[in-house]
Amino acid sequence: MPPSAPRPSRRWGRRALLRRLSLGASLALAAALGLAACRPAQPPEPEIQFWTLDLAPRFNDYIRGVIAAWEQRNPGVRVRWTDLPWSSVERKLLAAVFARTAPDVVNLNPLFAANLASKGGLLPLDPLLPPDAAQTYLPKVWKAGQLPGPGGPPSQFAVPWYLTARITLANRDLLAKAGYSRPPLRWQEVPAYAEAVKRRTGRYALFVTVVPDDSAELLESLVQMDVRLLDGRQRAAFNSPEGRRAFAFWTDLYRRGLLPREVVSQGYRRAIELYQSGELAQVASGAEFLRSIQTNAPGIAAVTAPFPPLTGAGGEANVAVMNLAVPRQSRLPKEALSFALFLTDATNQLAFAEQARVLPSATGALDQLEAALAQERPQGRPDQLVRQARMLSAETLGQARVLVPASPGVKRLQAILYTQLQRAMLGQMDSDQALAAAEQEWNRYAEARWP
Repeated sequence: MPPSAPRPSRRWGRRALLRRLSLGASLALAAALGLAACRPAQPPEPEIQFWTLDLAPRFNDYIRGVIAAWEQRNPGVRVRWTDLPWSSVERKLLAAVFARTAPDVVNLNPLFAANLASKGGLLPLDPLLPPDAAQTYLPKVWKAGQLPGPGGPPSQFAVPWYLTARITLANRDLLAKAGYSRPPLRWQEVPAYAEAVKRRTGRYALFVTVVPDDSAELLESLVQMDVRLLDGRQRAAFNSPEGRRAFAFWTDLYRRGLLPREVVSQGYRRAIELYQSGELAQVASGAEFLRSIQTNAPGIAAVTAPFPPLTGAGGEANVAVMNLAVPRQSRLPKEALSFALFLTDATNQLAFAEQARVLPSATGALDQLEAALAQERPQGRPDQLVRQARMLSAETLGQARVLVPASPGVKRLQAILYTQLQRAMLGQMDSDQALAAAEQEWNRYAEARWP
C-alpha cells in the first residue's frame, strides 16, 4: 500500500459491520413478514349470536351450562350470549336488522315476533325443522308460533320456550265477607259477585285495565266471551251480537262503580298495588306472584289462596308464551335452529322451569314437573301455597291457549278497542256506538295495510 494512502480505521470497520448486520436482519424480517402475508389467514370460528330477555345475572350458570353442552355436541361452532332488558329489545333488534347485524337466535314474545315475521324479518322454520319437531311441544302452544300462509298452510316462525298461565289469587277474608267461598269461574258470574263485594266490603272485586298499551287481559276476555276479533281478510269481525254484549258488560261494570276508576288511566301494576293493600278481592297473576305478596304484604299473603282463572263458557284459559326465533339474516340458520331446539328440549326446559318457576312448553318436561310437584312436601304454609299455585298453573295448561293470536297489527287492534271502550265507560257515547267506531277505525287501518 502506498505511504500516502490512508489506513482504514478499526472503528469504522466495526460500524460498517453492524450496519451490514442490521440491514441483513431487516431484510430477513421483511421476508418473513412477506411470507406470513402470503400464507392464507385462518378463518374465524363460526359463532351464533344468541339474545335473551332479562335472564342475567340470575340464570347465568344455567344458560352458560346449556351453551357449553351444545358446543360440545357441535364442535367448531361457538355461541355468544347477550342478555337485554325488556324495555330495549324491540328497538335494539330493529336497529340490528337495519344494520344487518341481527342475532341468529332471539328470545321474543309472540306479538313482536309475529309482527317481525309478517315483514319478512324472521326465517320460516318449516324447511329446517325435523319431521317430528311439533310433537315435542304442547300442540296449542306450538300453533302460537305460526302465521297464516298466503293461500296455503301456516308457516312456523318460532319455537316455544317457557310459559306462564294466569290463575286467580283471592283474598279469602274479603270473599267471606261478600258471601263467597271462592271467586267466580266464568265472566258471566262477575257482575253479581262484583256488586256483592262492593256492597258488603266497600272494596272492589277485580281490576282489569283499559289502558291501550298495557295488559291484554281485557282483550282476551272478549275472546273468552265468544267475540271473533278479525275475519280471514283481517277486517273487523267484532261488531257482532257477542261483541256488543261484551262491550256492554265492561261499560256497565264501570258505570255502576264496580271497577276502580283507575282502570281507564293506570295499568296492571295498579292492580298489584291495590291487591297488596287489601283493596281488591282478587288479582289474575302467575303462581310466583305469591312470593312477592309474602314479601311485600305478609298480612294479605296470610289470607290469600290460589283458584282457577276466570274463563268464558267454554272454559278456555290464556297462556303467555316466550318464543325463540331465527332472524332471516342469520348466516348459520341450521345451527341456530339446532341450538333453539336443544335449549327447548324436555331436559333443558325442566331444569329452567324448576329454577325460574315458570312452565315448560315441552310435553315431557311438563309431565316431569307435575310429577315432581305432586311429590313435594313443603313444611310451612307459604311454601305450601306456592306449590299449590304452581300445580294449579300446570293443570291450567290442559285447557289453555294463546287467546289472542300473534297476528300483525294486534297491538293496534288492542289500542283501538280499548280507546273506544274508554269512551263508552266515561259516558261519551253508548257501548254500541263505541264498538261501531272501533270497527270503522280498524277497517281503515286494515284496508291500508292489507288492500
